[in-house]
Order: sequence, then structure tokens, then C-alpha cells
Amino acid sequence: MATNAKGTGMVGYNVQTAVDAEHHLIVAHEVTNIGSDRAQLSRMAGHAKTAMGAEALGVLADRGYFKNEEILACEPLGVTPYVPKPLTSGPKSKGRFGKQDFIYVAEDDVYRCPAGEVLTRRFTANEDGTKLHVYWTKNCPDCPLKARCTTSKERRIKRWEHEAVIDAMQARLDRTPGAMIVRRATVEHTFGTLKAWMGASHFRTRTLEKVKTEMSLHVLAYNLKRVIAILGAQPLMEAMRA
Repeated sequence: MATNAKGTGMVGYNVQTAVDAEHHLIVAHEVTNIGSDRAQLSRMAGHAKTAMGAEALGVLADRGYFKNEEILACEPLGVTPYVPKPLTSGPKSKGRFGKQDFIYVAEDDVYRCPAGEVLTRRFTANEDGTKLHVYWTKNCPDCPLKARCTTSKERRIKRWEHEAVIDAMQARLDRTPGAMIVRRATVEHTFGTLKAWMGASHFRTRTLEKVKTEMSLHVLAYNLKRVIAILGAQPLMEAMRA
């Protein structure tokens, strides 16, 4: 997989799993050689929904899966995502106000800044194929909080054209503060168990197709042991015969 350093990589594979929160069964999995999880959410959520035969599905994922386009892609699939935003903000890291300190007022399509000023939409920009609305106020130069906000003439806030989807997801997360605890206790437990079984070297095969086969065998063994723990060996055998 490619690493952050230019032109470098590592011998490794990125394993994706979708685990049901009730029984901790792996309902879908995939092996890729893409080092980031950011483009995996909607595809894995779709696989999980199909495997479970569900009409609708709530999906919990960590910050590494956050990508605006992936969140938006979940909606037509009948998937409701719960993914916290990454804790990265240039202004915040420098002690200034972050975008989260600006409140969006949907009915007026404006932002309200920490000083109480109203930032109105000025124009729409296209950045790398993404349509962004840009907001600011002309009152920044005289603002007593300007030093804590921006070093530019005015503070500009950019809003993605579909950002209402992100706002709705954040509202869901705010209403379910234990969502990430459930995620950690579900998928992390599964990965921990698999890694303990696999040993320090993890995969014994090489090349993507062989590793996919090896991972499928691990998932099959894991799910069989989980079902035996839940139902017992005899009921499982009877179900398999049926």
C-alpha cells in the first residue's frame, strides 16, 4: 500500500469488515490495497445491507471513514451513517475560531459568527468538481474578535452544496452520544480476535487475490465459532442440514 511519503509503500493489505452490533457476526468483508478508509464507507455499507436483507440500515464508522461524498452516497442505499468529523482545523490549531464555531441558520441561508455578525452567501465556487458556497461579512475589519478569527481582511466560510446531509448526521450523533462506544465494542473486538488467531505475521499468503481467499477462510472460521457460542453446536448442525 502507498504511504504518506512520496514514492514509498509497504507490503500490506487493508481489511474492511462490517459487523452486526447484536451478535458480532461479520456480515461483509473486503480486502484492498488502498491505504485509506475514506472511500470505503458506502460500498461496505451496501454490502452489509444486502447480506443482512435489511430494508434500512444504520452504520457506525470511525473518523477515518469521513468523506462528504461517501456520506451522501449512503442515502440512496437506504443506509443511515454515523461518522464523526475529523478533528482537524487549521485555524483551531493556531488558537483561532474553527468553522464549528460558526452557526448556520438554514432558513436564512446565513452563518452567524462568534461575535454575532451575519455572514451572507456571496458566490459559489467550484473546487476540484465540488460546488462550495462562500459566506462572509464586510464588518470583519472592525470586529473586536478579529485577531481570534482570521489574519485576512475577512473570515470566509465555505459550505458544500450538500452539507445539510452532514449537518443531519452530526445531529444524529449528538442525539446518540454512545454510538462510538458501540462501534469500538463491536468491530474492534472482532479485529482483535482475528489478529490474535493469525499471529504476529498476520497473512501467510501474498498478492491480493490470495490474501482475499485467506481472509475469507478466517471470516468463515470466526463466524462459525460465534454461531456455536450463540446457538450451540447441535442447533448449528441442524440448521446447516436444513
